[in-house]
Order: sequence, then C-alpha cells, then structure tokens
Amino acid sequence: MKQYTHIFFDLDHTIWDFDRNAEEALQELYILHQLEALGLSSPQQFIETYTRNNHQLWAEYHLGKISKETLRLLRFNKTFTDLGLHPDAIPAGFEDAYVQLCPTKTNLFPHAHETLSYLQSKYTLHLISNGFRESTERKVSGTGLARYFQHIIISEIVGVNKPDKAIFEHALNLAGAAKEESLMIGDSLEADIYGALNFGIDAIYFNPLQVPKPADVPMQIHSLDELTRLL
Repeated sequence: MKQYTHIFFDLDHTIWDFDRNAEEALQELYILHQLEALGLSSPQQFIETYTRNNHQLWAEYHLGKISKETLRLLRFNKTFTDLGLHPDAIPAGFEDAYVQLCPTKTNLFPHAHETLSYLQSKYTLHLISNGFRESTERKVSGTGLARYFQHIIISEIVGVNKPDKAIFEHALNLAGAAKEESLMIGDSLEADIYGALNFGIDAIYFNPLQVPKPADVPMQIHSLDELTRLL
C-alpha cells in the first residue's frame, strides 16, 4: 500500500449509518404522526419507499441537478403520494420533524471508533461531506466523531458538492496536503470514488452491501476495520 499522510472520509453511509438512523427516526415519526390512521398500514413499506426516493434525490443533489430545498420538498411528498396519500393529507411539518430528529441518532457502522482511533495515530484525518451544515454538525458532535478530524469540510459551506474537483481542491488546500499523499474513503461511487480519482487522488470504495465493484475502481472494503490491515 502506498504511503499516505492525509486521509479524507465521507460521513453519511460511510461512518454514520444513514439508513439505520433514518429508519429509527421514521419509526418514531410514523407513530407520532399517526400515519396508520392515514391509510399507511405498513411502517416498513413507508421506510422502504422513502429510502428509495431519498437515495435517488441525493444522487441528483450530488450532481447539482437539484437544490437542497428541492430535495427536502420532494423526498417525503413523493413518498406519501407514491403510497397513495393525497397531497392535501400529507402531515404538516413532517419534513421539519425528520430534519430535527434524524441527525440526533448515533448509529455508526461497526468498528467506526476503533478504526478512526487507529488511523488517527498514523495519519491526519479529515471529513468531506455533501450533507447539509446543520445536520452534519449535529451528527459529528452527537457521535463524538469530531475529535478524529483536523478539518470537517461541508459542501453547503464550500458552495460545491463532491464529485466536483473544486471541493477536493479546497480540502487539500485546507489540509496542506499533496495529491500523491492523500486518500479518499467513501461509499458513493459517483461522489466519493470517481470524484477523487478524477481529481487525481487515490480512493477506497466502502462497499458494505458487497455490490459488484466496477472494474475501474481499484480498491474496496466491506467493513471499516479492514482499513486497520490495509493502512
């Protein structure tokens, strides 16, 4: 393995277990907003429909096709209407309640703390997130992750999302890091992996679901603790 000095991590779906935390939050909101009484008899179907819509909208947001406001407007509206609810019946304030609750959840992927602690002893770690400022800051502080990272770079503050080369350029300049000594680790092929590789830095694909790896992606891991053996 090449000798690195700086390691850049993605947050959601890489360290912070977005889908598990979202499911917990939605289970609570399903009960709080009495969605069963609105005809949504299955909380799991509601969560699965939301997850599919949310992933698709985030993919569009990564690429700059939609705004933060559009993402937040559509993800639950589309979920409720996909499940047959009339738009007028969508619970008021559901999105706001979710935005307040979900980032307070603290589920991380297995071995997150021990892996980051190990890596911090050998490398300078940084975070690059396409998440929104208020939720990202809440996730990092609530899980005790802040202590591992020298810089926490949030796309909403920078004004550009991964995979745009500008955010990687900004991150390396902030860190005082050269491309050849830098490594990106993340779950999104488009935003994290191809974004980093196209910028000229190495990348490791975090692939816990073990989906088929594209041939042009050189490295992958299925669990965070694999990094303690690789690096």
